[in-house]
Amino acid sequence: MAYTPMMQQYLQVKSDYQDAFLFFRLGDFYEMFFDDALQASQLLEITLTSRDGGANGRIPMCGVPYHSASGYIDQLIARGHKVAVCEQMEDAKQTKGMVRREVVRLITPGTHTEGKEVESGSNLFLGAAEQAPDGYGLAYVDISTGEASIRHITGGEKELVEEVRALRIRELVVSEQLQLLLNGMAQELILSLESVAGSDVDDQLLVMCPEELKGSACLLLAYVNRTQKQSLTHIQPFRHIEHTRLLSVDFHSRRNLELVEPIRGDGRKGTLLWLLDETATAMGSRKLKQWLHQPLAERRPIEARQELVAALTAEFFTRDALIELLKEVYDLERLSGRIAFGSASGRDLAQLRSSLSKVPEIIRQLEESENESLAAFSRRLDRCEEVAELLTAISDQPPLSAKEGGVIRDGFSEQLDNYRYASRNGKDWIAQLEQEERQKTGIKSLKIGYNRVFGYYIEVTKSNLHLADLERYERKQTLANAERYITPELKEKESLILTAEEESLALEYQLFTEIREQTKAYISRIQTLAAALSELDVLISFAAVAEKYRFVRPTFNDGTAISIEEGRHPVVEKMLNRQGYVPNDCTLTETSNMLLITGPNMSGKSTYMRQVALTVVMAQIGSYVPAESADLPITDQIFTRIGAADDLTSGQSTFMVEMMESQYAITHATNRSLMLFDEIGRGTSTYDGMALAQAMIEYIHKEIGANTLFSTHYHELTSLEDSLDRLSNIHASAMEQSGKVVFLHKMKQGPADKSYGIHVAELAELPAPIIERAHGLLREFEAARHEAPTAEPEQLSLFDPAGERAAAVAEAVGAARIAEMTPLQAMQLLNDLQQKLKS
Repeated sequence: MAYTPMMQQYLQVKSDYQDAFLFFRLGDFYEMFFDDALQASQLLEITLTSRDGGANGRIPMCGVPYHSASGYIDQLIARGHKVAVCEQMEDAKQTKGMVRREVVRLITPGTHTEGKEVESGSNLFLGAAEQAPDGYGLAYVDISTGEASIRHITGGEKELVEEVRALRIRELVVSEQLQLLLNGMAQELILSLESVAGSDVDDQLLVMCPEELKGSACLLLAYVNRTQKQSLTHIQPFRHIEHTRLLSVDFHSRRNLELVEPIRGDGRKGTLLWLLDETATAMGSRKLKQWLHQPLAERRPIEARQELVAALTAEFFTRDALIELLKEVYDLERLSGRIAFGSASGRDLAQLRSSLSKVPEIIRQLEESENESLAAFSRRLDRCEEVAELLTAISDQPPLSAKEGGVIRDGFSEQLDNYRYASRNGKDWIAQLEQEERQKTGIKSLKIGYNRVFGYYIEVTKSNLHLADLERYERKQTLANAERYITPELKEKESLILTAEEESLALEYQLFTEIREQTKAYISRIQTLAAALSELDVLISFAAVAEKYRFVRPTFNDGTAISIEEGRHPVVEKMLNRQGYVPNDCTLTETSNMLLITGPNMSGKSTYMRQVALTVVMAQIGSYVPAESADLPITDQIFTRIGAADDLTSGQSTFMVEMMESQYAITHATNRSLMLFDEIGRGTSTYDGMALAQAMIEYIHKEIGANTLFSTHYHELTSLEDSLDRLSNIHASAMEQSGKVVFLHKMKQGPADKSYGIHVAELAELPAPIIERAHGLLREFEAARHEAPTAEPEQLSLFDPAGERAAAVAEAVGAARIAEMTPLQAMQLLNDLQQKLKS
């Protein structure tokens, strides 16, 4: 039993794209068959039909019109699928037998560069990972802009997945071995297999790649070449990102600090990106996101950015003029990508020309600045005069499709002008002929029309046939209520007009493609210009935000001390519209760099901790900061454990998530890191939680020495100030008025005197009987605690077995090497200790 020849062709093509929907071109439709048709009809909500498959009977089929296929492709890609687009490579009218068909592009979630889902202000990275010494090499590229980077991920698969998440990489290219290791670790991640065997990789793209990391870059380029099947001259050499030169903020910390996306909800509102992004271009918005993802950890480049921000803050008129100019600059990076792909339209080239026309004035504004930093920056901008000159051939308002005509301006090509003159003159002649025929015949409704099948014709309604000059008119077509004619002279003009139009469109499209191809030679220069303009855009945004929100320029010291005077949380302050926000100081010295923070819930402890971290991030991307003054060290890493969240997809509880994030921070931090811990241990029993919190504080104090803010509801831990010389107590102050608690949101020295937990419950409007009962129980608990006999720290009761068990548990906790344990081992230890207490 055999399929028809066409279905055999389909199955042969499909065999190479088993993991993708195959859009098989048949005339004006892309058709899908078999399982593709069954799935696509449900996903896209289109009609499922069938087709004769030969001796095997009818087979499932569905299809979409080729002119609206992009919308359907967008839907499939958004759901994590791949689409192989198979086109007819020959003209069916001029081919005997089966038309040759080939897949011209494989569209995947990581290579989808067009469509409504692609954000203009965000990078769309496709990644590839390969094993490297002490970890993995991670290469990633944005095909729409050509930006390519590579970095070394130290650690195992967990660290690799965290970085992939941080970069928002949806598709990761891997080998079969790594696919097995990563399966199930990140449900949202699409893993695509590739092999570098026999692939042709451009060595020029690898010049900055360390030898041990080249495997991931080669894997990525092999996949891109195989899927895109077209010119990729805009891909830039891989930029090696050295982690020692950047401030590292892991995925969980980035989420907890809400740098680029909020913890709850969608969009950008409530994030640091939302606050800082007043850029004028899509390129600038993407650049800002990159800087937030990778703050600097070197003093000189940070201060170089600060110098430019200072100049732009001082020179208001220059800044305002630059903003207006940048608003008229289109997305040069993505325009370069479309030119390289050969998909750029006449409108794209016109936008490129328009953008380049603004560059000389941008340069002039910078050159005429009195600030040397701005004048020096102007020398980084390339006018790209050759490109601008080349693109003068493009008309001012070209149509979206270059095949419609009107893309090339008059005067560029003499031959094209002649064709256009013949075509326009012929149409004027026809309009004149129509008027003459109406006068000759007296038929006011007579008209001369055109269609593609019959060409030009004279149309006379049947009620006026008796007036027609039938001696000159030759019948061409009969309609229900009209007759269509042609005359010898109209036939002659028709041939001239149609030939001129056809030749004009063909020549114009040829000229357009030649110009687009010549523009490819300048892509690297356009990309260099785009990088400089996007950087300028971000620095202008920093200056505007600093002025609007009263930010100050931070200074840096060579030690580890932090001194922030009247610091503020910039996002919360903006949300409150500056009304009622209470600023706070933060002082960490070389000899006292741990703060134990106590105070009631809702009093601002978490906000205070976050604002310190955000101040560090803002300073190290070159921005001004929300404070009266700030003197900071260069921080290498930020770790946060703030907020409670279950990871339901992997079956992990709040406490397990807390422990895993804490383990990652403790095992990676150095003495130049900033660590934020909020309410560690609240997800387990009181004694377990308190023991873990104290053990962690002691370990950080003794073994790591990092700048640390540790918020806790265990007031018993405040006594650690007496035994740990670098730890100090501060508290979020509150006061009672008429039996009600008032949060002052001000940090003060010393421990909190009470927790105000019942007052918070009262604010939440729990029923009055519950509040009253809670107050009564609290008085009973406090009385019992004061009346209970106490023992000396080293004295245990001879008659109390529980005391012996407690001593054994305390000894086990003290001997435990928590930093060296896996999360599972830590959980097992907790379980063992709990069983000891119960036995």
